[in-house]
Amino acid sequence: MKVFKNPPPSSWSQLLQRPVFDTASLEQKVQVILKEVKTEGDAAVKRYTQLFDKAVVNDLQVEAAAIAASAAHVSKELQQAIRQAKSNIETFHRAQVQPAVRIETMPGVQCWRKSVPIQKVGLYIPGGTAPLFSTILMLAIPAKIAGCSEIILCSPPDASGNLHPAILFTAGLVGISKIFKVGGVQAVAAMSYGTASIPKVDKIFGPGNQYVTCAKQLVQKEGVAIDLPAGPSEVAVYADESADPAFVAADLLSQAEHGADSQVLLVVNNELLIEQVQKQLDQQLNTLPRKQLAVKALENSKLVLVKNEEEAMALLNEYAPEHLILSSAHAEALSEKVTNAGSVFLGHYSPESAGDYASGTNHTLPTNGYARAYSGVSVDSFVKKITFQKLDETGITAIGNTVIAMANAEGLQAHARAVSIRLEKGQA
Repeated sequence: MKVFKNPPPSSWSQLLQRPVFDTASLEQKVQVILKEVKTEGDAAVKRYTQLFDKAVVNDLQVEAAAIAASAAHVSKELQQAIRQAKSNIETFHRAQVQPAVRIETMPGVQCWRKSVPIQKVGLYIPGGTAPLFSTILMLAIPAKIAGCSEIILCSPPDASGNLHPAILFTAGLVGISKIFKVGGVQAVAAMSYGTASIPKVDKIFGPGNQYVTCAKQLVQKEGVAIDLPAGPSEVAVYADESADPAFVAADLLSQAEHGADSQVLLVVNNELLIEQVQKQLDQQLNTLPRKQLAVKALENSKLVLVKNEEEAMALLNEYAPEHLILSSAHAEALSEKVTNAGSVFLGHYSPESAGDYASGTNHTLPTNGYARAYSGVSVDSFVKKITFQKLDETGITAIGNTVIAMANAEGLQAHARAVSIRLEKGQA
């Protein structure tokens, strides 16, 4: 990790930059795949699956028998863990459902807002270096609670053309039966345009690498909604003198092991912590099976010494991290100062891993500074908020002259007439 001691605020913008990719070249490659899947359908999907995943897949959809048989290949311990996580995530997300409330803004004028589920949604579940079955819980559970009528799932197959048993088990557990063995840009394209095998959806959810993220952003321009810009994962940790260096190092590495393009940021107000955390990083790195990925991620990562807590929080809010850990004895008080973050973890016993898997909150979060304007996935992500209004004769009489005056002032006489014709009829 690169160390920066008391950098002036004027340098923060440069210091906090994420790794930059050649987006023009990336978009060009992604556009080619999108176009071919759009025009050729399943044939292009299978061709790119063989090219990128080294898998020959004749039938893109997973058979029901394979879903049912998956439990035999998942340990009882893992099954129980998945069930516990499912329970916590359901409990947290069910509480997000709010009933429609009718408001009478003036006599005879009623307004309300109703949540209506998005009908068709597609879930992208990364495979690659790690099969992220936990993401199924994070996406399918709120989709089910919201009431989406069709939920499909796409995930890249292994070289044998199969999905990991834990992915199939988890999907079956939450009630998803339309599962497809396809990943990458071709999966996003198939869900966006529809093919003979894979249904077209209205909104696509799920994290992925830079290619998947780019594909989601490009299809959004064509009218397919996406959850949020979710690129390489990241964590920021603030640690004060009460922090345990071993805990801090473990939190940084838990994020760094995601991939070489992940980034971690450590902010401290105590210079002694710098050496202590670096020592722990070296020790813990050597025990990780994914050491090489973590090492690469740490090369893009930074350790910043600041003067005090106020400066630390200002810097962290400017960074707007996907995950923010406040490793402090008074983390809850500090949390009141958080304005930009995807998900926040308070105190010395709240590792980011808990939120990634089982505490109940959602782990599909905005990255790359998008936490300044985006929220993480929730039940609200799977619904549309439709407003309703109902006026009776008393209401149109009471509000009529207000609408007429405003419409005439804007030069929209037909708007005014739509009200005055009703008032005239009522006076007749």
